[in-house]
Amino acid sequence: MTDARIPTVRLGTDGPEVGVQGLGCMGMNFGYGPTDAGQARAALDRALELGVTLYDTADAYGAGENERFLSPFFKAHRDEVVIATKFALSIPPDDPTKRIIRNDAPYIREAVEASLKRLDVDVIDLYYMHRRDVNVPIEETVGTMAELVREGKVKHLGLSEVTADELRAAHAVHPIAAVQSEWSLFSRDIEARVVPAARDLGVALVPYSPLGRGFLTGSFTNAEQDLTPDDFRRQQPRFTGENAAANAALLEPIRAIAEARGATLGQIALAWAQQRASVAGLPVVPIPGTRKPGRVEENVAATRITLTEDELATLEPIASRVSGDRYPDMRFASAGRE
Repeated sequence: MTDARIPTVRLGTDGPEVGVQGLGCMGMNFGYGPTDAGQARAALDRALELGVTLYDTADAYGAGENERFLSPFFKAHRDEVVIATKFALSIPPDDPTKRIIRNDAPYIREAVEASLKRLDVDVIDLYYMHRRDVNVPIEETVGTMAELVREGKVKHLGLSEVTADELRAAHAVHPIAAVQSEWSLFSRDIEARVVPAARDLGVALVPYSPLGRGFLTGSFTNAEQDLTPDDFRRQQPRFTGENAAANAALLEPIRAIAEARGATLGQIALAWAQQRASVAGLPVVPIPGTRKPGRVEENVAATRITLTEDELATLEPIASRVSGDRYPDMRFASAGRE
């Protein structure tokens, strides 16, 4: 593993410059079962050494505990990192399948102050609307977010899981630096309308779950059988029952390419996601999540893999054959509103 730092790219027309791969931090202490805090902190340090500068969290991850966990790392490297966090989504501790969404101005102001306090920083570099409350006009939500920029509490704005029309309406109120949506070999619904809109507006795409929440790495084949009871993937339709068995079979072409190249399945899946930048013609910064330094090294190495046209053609049909929705309730995803 070389210690060469990854290249950088700008998020949006005037957004921050970041490494071409970021780090999704949710699983470091939330969502994916038991964790080792020491290993997670070592993963953060290793990522920074390799040029990963965009670190993604949210107030919903562990009811703020993820932000608190990351705070010491951010404080120690404040001038080297780009902090991205989110508001709008609440997950009741007694029911991890339930979602409460708010986009109203009083809530946003309450949320940003709470995140600033937990992160122990003066300003958030990239502040996302995590999910869309369709009962609040997007113009009002982004208008309030824009006020936070003018007040110096936030530097740049982002949106997560929005439709193309919502993105255009939001961008007309204030420049949007990035749209974060699920985008992987298993999830390509945003390519129809969201990606072209982002390209037209000069907005970057930040794919979350580019490894299909670990499924594309082959690390598990059935969430109910292979994962601990507190792992939220047990609630997702793609990873259980007959869907899991059908989707596991879809990994075979990825495995064949990986074996031919001496790479891992995850590296091929990530290389595909990284290559969306040249294929779709816009900045793309995937944020694979991990809590192990070795996995960070493996993921970053994928930025140096360029898939051939034949390999891309082999992988092309996979998404259309996936069984099951991304979420139990697709109203919370942009595809459910397009």
